[in-house]
Amino acid sequence: MFLSIQADSDFSIHNLPFGIFSTRDRSARVGVAIGNAILDLYALAGLGLFPEIDPQVFQQKTLNDLIALGKKTTTALRLDLQRWLQEDLPLLRENPAAFVPQAEATMHLPIEIGDYTDFYSSIEHATNVGKMFRDPANALLPNWRHIPVGYHGRASSVVVSGTPVQRPCGQVKGKDEVLPQFQASARLDFELETGFIIGKATAMGQRIGTAEASEYIFGKVLLNDWSARDIQAWEYVPLGPFLAKNFATSISPWVVTMEALEPFRVAGPVQEPAVLPYLTYDGLQNYDLNLFVELQTSRGSSTEICRSNFKYMYWNMAQQLAHHTINGCNVRIGDLMGSGTISGPTPDSYGSMLELAWSGTQPIQLVNGSTRSFLEDGDTVTMRGYGLKDGVRVGFGAVQGQILPAIC
Repeated sequence: MFLSIQADSDFSIHNLPFGIFSTRDRSARVGVAIGNAILDLYALAGLGLFPEIDPQVFQQKTLNDLIALGKKTTTALRLDLQRWLQEDLPLLRENPAAFVPQAEATMHLPIEIGDYTDFYSSIEHATNVGKMFRDPANALLPNWRHIPVGYHGRASSVVVSGTPVQRPCGQVKGKDEVLPQFQASARLDFELETGFIIGKATAMGQRIGTAEASEYIFGKVLLNDWSARDIQAWEYVPLGPFLAKNFATSISPWVVTMEALEPFRVAGPVQEPAVLPYLTYDGLQNYDLNLFVELQTSRGSSTEICRSNFKYMYWNMAQQLAHHTINGCNVRIGDLMGSGTISGPTPDSYGSMLELAWSGTQPIQLVNGSTRSFLEDGDTVTMRGYGLKDGVRVGFGAVQGQILPAIC
């Protein structure tokens, strides 16, 4: 291959994720990441490489129109690119303008998101939260092992990596206070998640079974579900998260296809008691994806504060989608489904500050000597993830956001 790709690159020849990019002289359009470069698919269409696809599909500001062509088309496109790159296709090698350095590109929100649902599917995370705020002996609520719990989030405030996040304001009530106060959140947190993107629409009344769920999932991104824990504590009874969550959700710009993630399928945890029939599934439905969280202070020092893995999830994506649609709820291309916080079995694998610092009682030590119980203004949170098996590496890049001061 005429391109030089580092062995530890997230964007190996095995990956080829889709995204939306622009440059100083190119409007927003569809690209594919390969090493440190971006393949401009609109430019390639101009060379006649995709005769069966309308070139205008590649000059859109989101991936929705491309995804709507169906998996047969998008999978064939990706495999063609893989083959052409490996075979050093002269038409690619002799047209350097089709390759754009990632460093010169601006990445955009890759999809138009009509609806956003966030699940609560890590048994370690749910147990930790239950121990902190409820009876430690009965940390899980009675329904937790029976349904993939979720809530509908706010699609309008989903932003692409690199977008700053302003500290939210809201009602906060301390345990010893009689009345709530309006103030800036003092317990701002991240949640380490992934998200999957719907690639095929359904009609109202239609259900998606676990056996066919893969037909409806186009790909995955990293997701940071920013959370204001003090606002959440006051508002979440009786209807759950609202202002504590809807101020911002960050996702990574590259959408990794499910086909690229096939090598990393693994078995999930044993589910007890047995689930209802519509939630049963066959095959390997969890994924061995290494996940990392780094916190950088305003002074520039960085500390890795979490190492987790997507394989720990109790409820898998097929079950989440089956449950989401069991009542006939329709889904649309571009809908985003968050995994829920991904926490593992050890303290260093907990996927939120709430757990890592145990609700502020065990502050995290940073490399510069300071500590954190929750996020401070100027802090930057960066999440990364990749799968690695038998020399095949497929990564997501990063999702990053810096905390800006509140304006209350």
